[in-house]
Amino acid sequence: MLVPILDNHVHLEPRKGRNIDAVRDFERFGGTHLIVSHKPYNEVRVSSAEDFRKSFDVTVSMVDRINSETGVRAYATIGPYPVELLGFQRRLGLERAKDLMIAGMDIAAEYVREGRALAIGEVGRPHFDVPDDIWQASNEILLHGMTLARETDCAIVLHTESGTAETMRELADMADVAGLSRDRVVKHYSPPIVLPEENSGLMPSVLAGKDAVKEALSKGTRFMMETDFLDDPARPGAVMAITTVPKRTMDFIEKGLMTEDQAHVIHSVNPGRTYGPTFE
Repeated sequence: MLVPILDNHVHLEPRKGRNIDAVRDFERFGGTHLIVSHKPYNEVRVSSAEDFRKSFDVTVSMVDRINSETGVRAYATIGPYPVELLGFQRRLGLERAKDLMIAGMDIAAEYVREGRALAIGEVGRPHFDVPDDIWQASNEILLHGMTLARETDCAIVLHTESGTAETMRELADMADVAGLSRDRVVKHYSPPIVLPEENSGLMPSVLAGKDAVKEALSKGTRFMMETDFLDDPARPGAVMAITTVPKRTMDFIEKGLMTEDQAHVIHSVNPGRTYGPTFE
């Protein structure tokens, strides 16, 4: 059985990182599918909605190159990174900053509709304490993104504070308000909160540490795996090496800690249900 292996969340750098060479490492160790999450790039300063297009195009072009130059099937998730709001707020004031973030969400949904991206993400709210007005604006932007995901019939990938049961309930309630199926809300950088009472029906994308994957498997198979690879030569392996998910999966299968059927569910069935038929 050929086991599909997906890393559900990596970042690549267009110039300073290893980029396509890192993906070749992923493929050499058995990786088959890769989701490249958009991030702000030093090469593109965003000051207007059209600048978001230039920035998103960087991510999409890297994914296109992976698909043309390697055997890995890659997809892009794009959207305004939540922490960008703070920089925009300092430069533009909060209302204009919020409008700019919402425009970025709108453009991200447009890319999904055109088939240039798989989902909206990573979007959400800062993972650290911020003033109340920033927090409220972040939630308004996130709700708009969830509404767009429902209208576009796509998933949304969330960057938020730590994934506690309380946080997951709050995010699930927000998805309900937007009319978005909880199954289509992915909690990036998730701990092994696999049980329904822990994740409120959202899809956990579990950081692929050995103990975390063991704990996740002890609760079931309704999760995905990720490294949040940062492609920064100055910090090799941060957050995790891009080879971690295929290595971890194959090691667990060899040691009897994960069956091939379980791997198929984690790496193929779950992402197919979450992202829809575009994911192959």
